[in-house]
Amino acid sequence: MKIISSWSGGKDSCYALMQILKDNSYELISLLNMMNENGKISRSHGLPHAILNQQAAALGKPIKGIPATWGEYEENYIQGLKELKEKYNSEAVVYGDIDLESHREWEEKVCNATNHLALLPLWQQDRKELVYAMIDSGIKAIIVSCNKLLGEAFLGKEITRELVVLLEEKGVDVCGENGEYHTAVIDCPLFNKPVTVPKYNKVTHTNYCFLTWE
Repeated sequence: MKIISSWSGGKDSCYALMQILKDNSYELISLLNMMNENGKISRSHGLPHAILNQQAAALGKPIKGIPATWGEYEENYIQGLKELKEKYNSEAVVYGDIDLESHREWEEKVCNATNHLALLPLWQQDRKELVYAMIDSGIKAIIVSCNKLLGEAFLGKEITRELVVLLEEKGVDVCGENGEYHTAVIDCPLFNKPVTVPKYNKVTHTNYCFLTWE
């Protein structure tokens, strides 16, 4: 089965893809990433092309970046899936969502609209067990944005077992499933080489902290 990865560039979408590809009947044909309206950084995680393109190259697969405002997001996403299906005859899309029902409903909606199957291999798994499994699987990911409860000090830190303890002490969800933080994968068993992280600065806007890329 030919599959697309709905690729945020973070740990959840990466681990979901790793789980799916354990089954040799699945073949990854492309990554799909939604960009902001100017097409410079990813919509969900704020990652620049310098990271996303390295991740795709490390996987040995193309990446389709689709610019969109929030208002255009669904329409453009569906169009992107249609274009990938026409080009590659893709059959399914892999998502890294864990237990947010509204996310699953939306993913099934856009997949149904484009004749794809929605695959959610992490669905309903325990969040803490999942983040430990990601770490133990060899995923190396750094925090690229987080809420002010964590603050700028957490930006750039690698997700490790020791950091999970600190996240718990802060009282946030250790998997970041509620948006407490987002990550960028810099290495994993699927990559043929690690990602070189570009230079960055740390900034805070309102109640959220971000890495900004030079």
